[in-house]
Amino acid sequence: MISAIAITFKPNWAGYLSPLYGLLQGLFIGGISAIVNAQFATKYPGLIMQAVGLTFGVAIAMFLLYNFRVIKATEKFKSVIIAATFGIFIFYMLTWVLRLFGVTVPFMYDSSMLSIGISLFIVAIAALNLILDFDMIEQGAERGAPKFMEWYGAFGLLVTLVWLYMEILRLLSKIGSNK
Repeated sequence: MISAIAITFKPNWAGYLSPLYGLLQGLFIGGISAIVNAQFATKYPGLIMQAVGLTFGVAIAMFLLYNFRVIKATEKFKSVIIAATFGIFIFYMLTWVLRLFGVTVPFMYDSSMLSIGISLFIVAIAALNLILDFDMIEQGAERGAPKFMEWYGAFGLLVTLVWLYMEILRLLSKIGSNK
C-alpha cells in the first residue's frame, strides 16, 4: 500500500516502485487465493483458476472493445466511470468503518441475490476502468509523455487488474456459497 501511495503522488518513482508493488501484490493475491481455495476446495473446485481465467478474459475483451473503438473513452464516459469508482470506494470505506464498530452489512458479504448483484456491478465498473487505463496509456504515447509514464501506466493497469481479479474472486465465492 505504501508503494502504491508513493507512486500515486510521485509518478516519476514508478519505474522503481512498480516492480516492488507488483511483487508484493503477487504475494498478497497468492495468499488470499490460497485461503479462498482452502475454503472452497471441496465445494467449488477450480475456483481460483476460473477467477484467473475470467480476469484475463475480461481484460482481453475490454482491450479489444477499446482497440476497435466499440467503447470510446469520451469525457462523459470517463466522468461516469470515475464517479462510480469513487462511489464504490466510499461504499467500501463505509462498510469497513461500520465493521470496526461491530455493525455488519450482510448484503455485502453474504450470498444473497442482492449481494451477487452488487458484486456484478462492481466487476463491471472494474472492467470499465480498464478502458480508462488503456486510454491513459494511449494518450501518453501519442503526446510523447516522459519515459517514467510508461511505468506509471503499467502500474495503473496492474492496480485495475488486481481489483478486477479480487472482485471476480469475491463474486465466484458468493456463487460457490450457494452450491
